[in-house]
Amino acid sequence: MVNVTPRQLIARLIVYYVLFIGIVSALLLANSEFLQYMPFGGNDALDLAADFEVTETSIKMPRELLDVGTRSETFTPETVAAAILFLSGTMLTAILVMIPVTWTYTATRFDAGPSKVFVRALILLPIAATAVVLLIQNSLALAFGLAALVAAVRFRVSLPEAIDGIYIFVAICVGLAAGVGYMGVALIMTLLFTLTNAILWQIDYGRNPIDDARRELAAAKLSKKLRE
Repeated sequence: MVNVTPRQLIARLIVYYVLFIGIVSALLLANSEFLQYMPFGGNDALDLAADFEVTETSIKMPRELLDVGTRSETFTPETVAAAILFLSGTMLTAILVMIPVTWTYTATRFDAGPSKVFVRALILLPIAATAVVLLIQNSLALAFGLAALVAAVRFRVSLPEAIDGIYIFVAICVGLAAGVGYMGVALIMTLLFTLTNAILWQIDYGRNPIDDARRELAAAKLSKKLRE
């Protein structure tokens, strides 16, 4: 996604979202059971996650995933396969929703020099956020434990622009939406976010000549340093 024009970016975003929504709709029309392994359904999906529990000796799965009358509390091929499909489907959907967001970041931040590590972080962050939601569920003790763990680590990330922090926030929102089963909301959010960002880039909204001069100076210094 290098050296693309705003119109090219908008066209790619529209094509991607149309294909994504079309494929998901086709899967659900072909077999409605696929919905059980996707982070859609709102509170139903949240209840599904709450009934999902893995311990060292057993896997407890809700009857919706096992298609049986009772829960299974032992490791069986059915429970393992259901657990893998449930977790994989949830996290994979979060990744797919974040891909157009990374396209938008790379294209709109190309002049300022997009960070490869930051782009990768936007893909990986929703996976961690989804896992956190599924782990905490309705446990207040786990929530406080996670907060204590994060406070102990005290990691800090220096962001050169305020817009980078907004992209981080979007990635977290996608992960949270996947964890609670509201991926439909996240899908619409990222659609509007990416298209709005591309349109603002197209019309050069909020242009500041001072910022342009600062970026050109920084680019010139970097080019000179690379030549040396």
